[in-house]
Amino acid sequence: MNTLEQLRSGALSGARHLQLVENLTDFPKEIFTLADTLEVLDLSNNNLSDLPAEFASLTRLKRVFLSFNQFKHIPAVLAQCPALVMIAFKGNQISEVAQHSLPLTTQWLILTDNCIEQLPASFGELKQLRKLALAGNRLRTLPSSMQQCTNLELVRLSANNLTHLDNWLFELPKLTWLAFAGNTFNKAQCLTKSSLENKPLSDYTLQHVIGQGASGVIHLAKAANKAVAIKLFKGAITSDGYPLDEVNCCLQAKEHANLIKVLAYIEQGSQLGLVMELIDNSFSNLGLPPSLQTCTRDTFADGCNYSSQAIYKIVQQMASTLQHLHANKVSHGDVYAHNTMVNQDADVLFGDFGAATNLAMLSEYQRQQMQLIEVRALGCLIDDLLSVCSDNNAIAVKLAQLAKQCMTTDILQRPTLSQLSTQLTTQL
Repeated sequence: MNTLEQLRSGALSGARHLQLVENLTDFPKEIFTLADTLEVLDLSNNNLSDLPAEFASLTRLKRVFLSFNQFKHIPAVLAQCPALVMIAFKGNQISEVAQHSLPLTTQWLILTDNCIEQLPASFGELKQLRKLALAGNRLRTLPSSMQQCTNLELVRLSANNLTHLDNWLFELPKLTWLAFAGNTFNKAQCLTKSSLENKPLSDYTLQHVIGQGASGVIHLAKAANKAVAIKLFKGAITSDGYPLDEVNCCLQAKEHANLIKVLAYIEQGSQLGLVMELIDNSFSNLGLPPSLQTCTRDTFADGCNYSSQAIYKIVQQMASTLQHLHANKVSHGDVYAHNTMVNQDADVLFGDFGAATNLAMLSEYQRQQMQLIEVRALGCLIDDLLSVCSDNNAIAVKLAQLAKQCMTTDILQRPTLSQLSTQLTTQL
């Protein structure tokens, strides 16, 4: 993090990345002294409400973070920034997105947790857009022009006021990760019926935090000398939607050998929770989340390597798991290596239903399309894993062919999850 004092003194001359958190109410003019070099500007967690007209002079600026400020509109000057690819306005008070207010270069747009009721028709001009976060707004419809955004890969629409979704959304050729729980047409009103028991939190002794995500905190806990993991939800809207929808999807998914086992749930007043089987410490994350550079695709630690045999076994299990979920009318929405746990024997445990959606309200056609969207996600997972595979054998070749089939932009040419599972059980 930097300071205004450093900026004013010239100590940051030539900087490519600038972050200021100083309760700013006005845009610091001194930032323009970095116009020749500045590529990333982070002014999140201040009190800004507008940007000056001179902002467009930051011609090298690629990424701007303005989350948790006081913006009520998207400043039109952003559309004049020639190099901007990423824009973040999470947690403001934006109610208006004016026509042509965003640069055509935009690839990643974060508008989570605002007050947006509609998007402009000009939104369809953002043909380079790959990642779009709109959860926690007041959208009632999506502009039909968005079907021109054919590079969209990840879309978050949960916790809005959408009354339906048009078929064109499910037909976007590169759409891979889609979440839309908690809208007017599919918002959960109460917990779904489950054979699992509603346990009081007082039955457990919380010991320490072992994990944390957007929607909740995971604790190591004990009950009757048995160690378990308890996810306690924060109760607020997250980047993926409402906790109630996440819990319901988790319960609706039922049991599968490769899903993290849910033992019970907790519903006490406003406190929701899930009691889960503790994952053996021999399991670790299959990959790491996407970076600013990869945008939608996972990353891996330096030196990470998986054999083609291990990848094949992982993919078999993932296809079976996804087939099970869709049979229960649940989409995961976040099929990624970083949400997948694996041990040295390539045994898989899959979880994190934060972006999951109950598909029961969709038409049969849309449910089928949703399945093919997640097939593409599995193809990307295979492709990512092959990037850290040094094998050059028949198994690797078959996996590469499978990834290509799953990722094709001709959606109807993708295999279904059932067909994929059958292909994966054939002998190599």
